[in-house]
Amino acid sequence: MSLLRLILSGCLVAVALPALASETFAPAPELWDRPRTARAVLEQPAIRGAVGAYLAHDGARMVIHHPPGTGPALQAEELRAWLTALAVDSQHVALASDPSLKALTIEVTAGP
Repeated sequence: MSLLRLILSGCLVAVALPALASETFAPAPELWDRPRTARAVLEQPAIRGAVGAYLAHDGARMVIHHPPGTGPALQAEELRAWLTALAVDSQHVALASDPSLKALTIEVTAGP
């Protein structure tokens, strides 16, 4: 009987956590106007949401999309470092330059 309960509870967990579609989060531009600390980064609802979505799904990946140019690329690199400090595996965070963007976005997707 306990094996049946274990199987049923596993099914309920699978139903409760639907597969991750792609979710996109846009950190506020004000993040870059002041010195950053872990607290300031975590206070950003978009970053908190992205990290939460990543941690909620095994095998999730992040892509930081940024406009072309040195400044946005450096911001994307710094954001990747902050995400790594906030429990995101650095191997699960990629950077992508996107000429259609004016600001950074974080895309959280299912694994490979």
